[in-house]
Amino acid sequence: MTRPERRRHVTGPALRLTIVVGENDTWHHRPLSSEIVHRAHAAGLAGASVFRGVEGFGGAALIHTARILSLSEDLPVAVLIVDEEERIHAFLPEVEELVTGGLVVLDACEVVRWAGGADAPEGTPAE
Repeated sequence: MTRPERRRHVTGPALRLTIVVGENDTWHHRPLSSEIVHRAHAAGLAGASVFRGVEGFGGAALIHTARILSLSEDLPVAVLIVDEEERIHAFLPEVEELVTGGLVVLDACEVVRWAGGADAPEGTPAE
């Protein structure tokens, strides 16, 4: 297996794309959140993370929770992607194709620090 190319590092003004779907949502028998992350990677975006919610409700007004007495099988999942504005806007058609239900939010943000991990910029100590 070949080593992946070095990822870009964003600093300064950026956009945060947050996509909230259910953990049972799929795209061609694959978890939707995983499909979004893989497409973001293929598009060369700076990074993406998936966070599983412990409780929430959406358009159907049903509360989903991870509490033991009321186990839910469809907890909320948030995919967060941060990159430069142009790159996020260029990725939105992919999101439109994939997300038929859920919530898609764009927020202006500022990346103040990008450090640590295997893909840290040279000269940046790993955390």
